[in-house]
Amino acid sequence: MTTQDAPHQPYGTPEVPRVAVRGEARLEVEPEIARIGITVSARGTDRRTALEDLTRRNTTVLELVKSYGEAVEKLETGAFSITPELTRHGRAERIRAYHGRVHVTAELSDFTALGELTTRLADLELTSVDGPWWALRPTSPAHGEARRQAVLEAVQRAREYAVALGAELAALVELADIGSENATPYGARPAGGGMRSMAFAGDAESAAPPLDLEPQRQTVFAQVDARFTMTPPQL
Repeated sequence: MTTQDAPHQPYGTPEVPRVAVRGEARLEVEPEIARIGITVSARGTDRRTALEDLTRRNTTVLELVKSYGEAVEKLETGAFSITPELTRHGRAERIRAYHGRVHVTAELSDFTALGELTTRLADLELTSVDGPWWALRPTSPAHGEARRQAVLEAVQRAREYAVALGAELAALVELADIGSENATPYGARPAGGGMRSMAFAGDAESAAPPLDLEPQRQTVFAQVDARFTMTPPQL
């Protein structure tokens, strides 16, 4: 029988016993980015008026967000809609008005700029702001650090079991990544914990002061399953 044909030995033998452990790590770190959702609305008695007002307000929002330069890492336009509002007169349905909406998402890394931008956006005409949603970047070093600590805990736990049996760890047989994840996954919007504000017809002469936003710490969790061989125990 060749080595490839040899049956798998999942539990070890008395001469080469195995120990299986799980290593875990949980870190709390400061967020790296914040995401806000912006909804621009318009209403008009005819489609052209609603569309022109929506276009003008959307341009104002985009120019305001872009004015913050490098503080804004991402700016994306999502859903756009123009919807007629129907009213019934006798047996006929007539269009009473048109409602337009554009959804925009902005991602910022400068949280001081975030507070100021949020206030200025909420002060615009028929513009609402949702968020912020705090997150880590997918490439954040915090994810790697959590995985490293989970591995170290697995090794330490296995060594303690071996020592308790009067044995020593001999070799690593298997290391399985159960998964590491941010409590607030990148791009997700958790329920609650966010700021919601809405403003109509802002007064340029009396601008609202910037919001003092307190970043929400992020939890990074990692788990690994590890199997080791060890020397025969001294029972």
